[in-house]
Amino acid sequence: MYRLLKQEGRAKRGELQTVHGVIQTPVFMNVGTAAAIKGAVSTADLEQIGTQVELSNTYHLHVRPGDKLIKQLGGLHKFMIWDKPILTDSGGFQVFSLASLRKIKEEGVYFHSHVDGRKIFMGPEESMQIQSNLASTIAMAFDECPSSVADRSYVQHSVERTTRWLERCKKEMARLNALEDTINPKQMLFGINQGAVFDDIRIEHAKRITELDLDGYALGGLAVGETHEQMYHIIEETVPYLPVNKPVYLMGVGTPANILEAVERGVDFFDCVYPTRNGRHGHLYTNHGKINLFNARYESDERPIEEGCGCPVCRKGYSRAYIRHLLKAKEMLGMRFCVLHNLYFYNTMMTEIREALDQGEFAAYKKKKLEKL
Repeated sequence: MYRLLKQEGRAKRGELQTVHGVIQTPVFMNVGTAAAIKGAVSTADLEQIGTQVELSNTYHLHVRPGDKLIKQLGGLHKFMIWDKPILTDSGGFQVFSLASLRKIKEEGVYFHSHVDGRKIFMGPEESMQIQSNLASTIAMAFDECPSSVADRSYVQHSVERTTRWLERCKKEMARLNALEDTINPKQMLFGINQGAVFDDIRIEHAKRITELDLDGYALGGLAVGETHEQMYHIIEETVPYLPVNKPVYLMGVGTPANILEAVERGVDFFDCVYPTRNGRHGHLYTNHGKINLFNARYESDERPIEEGCGCPVCRKGYSRAYIRHLLKAKEMLGMRFCVLHNLYFYNTMMTEIREALDQGEFAAYKKKKLEKL
């Protein structure tokens, strides 16, 4: 159940009650695609750096090690030893981005595994069954993510099919949640709004899926090639047609600036691989912009990544010079340090956003933060 605590303009401050605890929003979900954060970051680390929600991927876990095995082992929470909320995305995006050979039919999608080339079929029912086996807190509906440059008529037909698929997801989840051997019978379902960069298709779709009264709603198919301006415009146009008393999730976004802009436009949930991926390449977020540790100027820099930062790496005082050396020597520890710092930076920024909203000072906070960044 979602409770809207406060609003400042369109920006929302809320909390979502789940079977695995309360999620304070706005929230950034830390991405652990294959049930692990890339960069040797454990669930014990996630607790230490203030992670509220971990996000795993349905498609990847279905392919390896297999969702049936995870169910047999007690579900994803037990498998990973993580007792807070987990969101699983439906696999739809991966099917469309990774599978070169795929056939989209009304029943679902036929494609080949990117791991071993075997033939796989996934439709709304299969996606729900896999996510039920994983026993995540929040399951995402199975959708098609059309390209941002797809033509209007293709997008229109694709969105209509996504709506039919969503109805099937809802029905199948209700069936699965009622089964005796379901690990998490209180699994929530979020529907996904699509429509590429066409305002009217997006708005129509938002109205349509709102009627289904789901646990939450996501904006999909953004940050896939359109400009930031186009993305902000779509969020601005679409969010007012989604229920204000339900969480809104902007999928796969983004930079700290993207997050601040989207919070202002009414978004509650975020996820993105940037902090982990950039961290593994020595690119670090600080309150004074991004730094690249591979730059020669950090070779003898004795300062921590960021003065005054509370992450485990900066608190211990590991120097930029040392971390740069680790990265250059291809030591796993270097990547781990950078990922921990970046995720801490993101999680802390979300805490600051929530505090600013609590105090009715989000606009001032956003302006100041953007200037610093």
